[in-house]
This record gives sequence, structure tokens and C-alpha cells, in this order.
Amino acid sequence: MTLLISSTTQVGRHVVVLCHSDPDSFNRSIADTYCAAVSAAGQDVIFRDLYAMGFDPVLKASERPTIPGFQRSADVERELAMLSGSDIFVLIYPVWFGSPPAMMKGYVERVLGAGVDPEAIQRHDVSDLLGGKRLLSFTTSAATTIWLDEQGEVQALRDVFDRYLVAGFGMHSQKHMHLGHITSQLTDRFAHQDFYEVEEEAKRICEELALALAGDTNNRREAS
Repeated sequence: MTLLISSTTQVGRHVVVLCHSDPDSFNRSIADTYCAAVSAAGQDVIFRDLYAMGFDPVLKASERPTIPGFQRSADVERELAMLSGSDIFVLIYPVWFGSPPAMMKGYVERVLGAGVDPEAIQRHDVSDLLGGKRLLSFTTSAATTIWLDEQGEVQALRDVFDRYLVAGFGMHSQKHMHLGHITSQLTDRFAHQDFYEVEEEAKRICEELALALAGDTNNRREAS
């Protein structure tokens, strides 16, 4: 599923990648809240709902960049063309059995990491797609955040997933917001509080991006 919400002025583009099997999930509401806030700030959003679009997460042997005859699949090429030129990558997913869903991991392997070999990561080469871009993650769990912290789970996700992507692909920065105790017993009051925090984070990063892009524009003018 693709949704491009375009602003009247080009002041930044966000890629929002949602991974949840339930089309009416809490995670979908997080995505809707974030996209609405970005649109209200006058910035652009590309929304990718992996389950709705039937994304194939299985990495093909021919897609591994270290083998002779490496070739990106057609669906990956289309995805990369769509994401090119984006400024912020937002990952939204539940924590299932201590890690991201397999489909989200497959999206990282097949799309975000397309063509990137281990040597490039160790050299800290800058990725064409992700280099210099910002990463923002929203995760949810049925377990409380306190319990997950006691298990070291939230920190592990930041280290293994977020910080690895930033370091491996030469990204600008990362931030991770986890919302715990998302169950059928969640009251409207606490749900609205969670969505408020998502909206505020979206506003914050929109402002940060707008200032950064304005600075880049001024620098180019001074250099010309």
C-alpha cells in the first residue's frame, strides 16, 4: 500500500514503514497520527504498509551483493525509486518474541540494505539511500515498558537494530520511542496520551528537519 501525502512546498520527505498484520491495529493508529502531523507541518509523507501491499520479505540468493551476478529484483528497484530523496525513515512495528516482525527485518534486508555488502558496512561507507538521513522508530508491546527494560529488551532493540542501521549505513541520527502495555484493556485516556506523544515527536522532528533544510539552502546560496 502506497500513500503519498504531498505538501504545497517541498520542505522534507518522510518515509513511514508500518509492519503489523492487523489493519486496525494500534500501530496503524500510530502511523495515521504521525502522517497527519507531518502533513499538517507542510512536509511530505510516503506511507508503506508492508502487510497491505503484500511485501515479500524473503531475500533471494541473487540479491546478495557478494555473489557473482548480483541483481536487484524488480519489486526492490521500484521501492528504491519511490524512496529516493527522502529525509527521514520512520519504522513502526510491534515487538514480537523480543524482536521486530520478520517482514520488517526482510524490508531492511531487501530494500534498505539493497546492494550493501559487509565490507562497506565495516568501512562505514555512506549508503546512497540512507546516508545522512534520520531514523525514527515507534515500537509497541503487550508487556509494560518497565518489564521490557528489566529484560534489557528496549536497549537491545536500540543497539541491534537502530544504532546498527545508523552506524552501518552512515545515517545522521536515530531515536526510538517505545509504547508498552498495549492490550485490549488499554483505556482511551492512555491511548490518547500515547498518540499525543507520537504527534509531539512528529512535530519535533518536522521542525528539526525544516531548520536543517533551511540551513542547507542558505549554505548553497552563500557558496554560489
